[in-house]
Amino acid sequence: MEIFIVAVKWFTVVTLMFGGLVGTFLPILPGSFFILMGAVAHYFLFGQNESGLSWLSFVVLTLLFVASIVVDWVSGAIGAKWFGASKWGIGGAILGGIVGIFFGFIGLIIGPLLGAFLFEMIFAKKQLNLATKSTWGTLIGGGAGLVAKLMVSVAMIAYYIMDAFFVN
Repeated sequence: MEIFIVAVKWFTVVTLMFGGLVGTFLPILPGSFFILMGAVAHYFLFGQNESGLSWLSFVVLTLLFVASIVVDWVSGAIGAKWFGASKWGIGGAILGGIVGIFFGFIGLIIGPLLGAFLFEMIFAKKQLNLATKSTWGTLIGGGAGLVAKLMVSVAMIAYYIMDAFFVN
């Protein structure tokens, strides 16, 4: 029975960690949050002494979690700015990303693009080709943000593994 309980504990932790890594690519899953919750689950399921995790682990993992959220929210706007978007286009990309959250996976992709394009056309009064260029920047920035989020997620898992299994 003991081996079954240990297996269920590890299954829970590994599922959260793996789900977090997958969530980096699938916006319907809160990737870095799942990774953080995997570390928290490990701590509480195995106990303070047996888990190997320190309070510093949770500080570092929480800071990395916050960094992944910031990267997620601003990457499209930074890309738009790099491709010549006005403040209106950047604001539209951010607002579109926030609104897109409520429309699932497609909304998370189309929201920032549509927001940047519409704000450039309507409020910044840009021509179609310049608004389109800003929108491409939003797309490229979002792609770069995805890569950065993946790196943060891998860093979170690596830090968790190092602290839980190798530091103590």
